[in-house]
Amino acid sequence: MDRPVVLITGALAGIGRATALAFAREGAHLVVSGRMPAVGEALVHELYQLGAEADFAKADVQNEDEIRQAVERTVERFGRLDVAVNNAGTEGTPGPVTEQTLESYASVFDTNVRGTLISMKHELRVMQQQKSGSIINISSTMGERGAGNMALYVGSKHAVEGITKSAAIEAAAYGVRVNAIAPGPTETAMLDRLTDTPEGKTPFYSTIPMRRGGRPEEIAEVILFVASDKASYITGQIIRVNGGRTAS
Repeated sequence: MDRPVVLITGALAGIGRATALAFAREGAHLVVSGRMPAVGEALVHELYQLGAEADFAKADVQNEDEIRQAVERTVERFGRLDVAVNNAGTEGTPGPVTEQTLESYASVFDTNVRGTLISMKHELRVMQQQKSGSIINISSTMGERGAGNMALYVGSKHAVEGITKSAAIEAAAYGVRVNAIAPGPTETAMLDRLTDTPEGKTPFYSTIPMRRGGRPEEIAEVILFVASDKASYITGQIIRVNGGRTAS
């Protein structure tokens, strides 16, 4: 793919940021979106320093108008949309099922599930007209398994994987591929919030054959591959990048 046009939601930190930097190094045109304009503009400047053409679109994935505008901004700026990485997500407030509320449910599902669905809705409308494109949703190891005190996050990522597979079936006739990347514990701010201290990560890492967390850059490299023409026959798949955590 020669200088693909890439839109990334939740691009301002963690896996999203690492993915933006990785695409920039490959010469892609980029639109990065998120909720903090100052951070977004700083990232755009960094992407320019890497030689990429880039723009920032303020967008909260819970707001359909903002997502639609981010997609439109991408097409207006670069003429097309080749790759969309739907990375925006939240872990919510962990706790037992008996303590969950409608508000905590809405906080997690409106971002992780509805946000992914709305993003794909507008991305696919562009890609289907082009007869080409690649959408990559971000799931989690918890999209396959259960986890105590994480019912809402787990449920949301199971939903993301189901939506991904269904969208892939619909989009295949238009030459559009839809996949999901499912990272294991990754060294991001989200993992820091879940574990509180470096020692708190030990239980996470003890379940991983490689005995460490992933680096955002490692997840980004897999995203680059799945987005590329090298993965042209891959669609409807959940690619698990987790150091072997789900090998048994």
